Amino acid sequence: MKNTKARKRLAYITEASAIAALYTVITIAIGPLGSAAIQCRIPEAMCILAIFTPAAIPGMTIGCLISNIATGCLWQDVLFGTLATLIGVIGARLLRRIWWLTPLPTVVSNTLIVPFVLAYAYHAEEGIPFLMLTVGIGEVISAYVLGIALYFALRKNARYIFKNTQN
Repeated sequence: MKNTKARKRLAYITEASAIAALYTVITIAIGPLGSAAIQCRIPEAMCILAIFTPAAIPGMTIGCLISNIATGCLWQDVLFGTLATLIGVIGARLLRRIWWLTPLPTVVSNTLIVPFVLAYAYHAEEGIPFLMLTVGIGEVISAYVLGIALYFALRKNARYIFKNTQN
């Protein structure tokens, strides 16, 4: 029994670490596409992983935190951008039974939080409504379009990929 618990814990930590690493690598590789007024942070598609594993919550959050630090974001962006991702992936996990709604919390949290960071920390000259529009469009592309594509790519084999930490 104890051995099973240890294996599940190790699988959880491994999955969270892999998700964080993948988020970070993709963010850094893509560069400014994911961190401008008009942005599309491709790794936000991985919010869909919350359907398959609770390890997506720390994985996405830590990945976002490391990415924001590694790409030279201001402390406000590191803090509130990471918070937006955390809120989004927790919401995604809560909505995991309705797969087509899973990306919605990620879109909403980033659309509501990130524009204020861009306006007040980076002094973006565009107004907050415009920033909400552009960030929202980028989140729809990354979390919804790419996220749902990722869902369909993984769903048949997810029980094998995430076999130790599902639900």
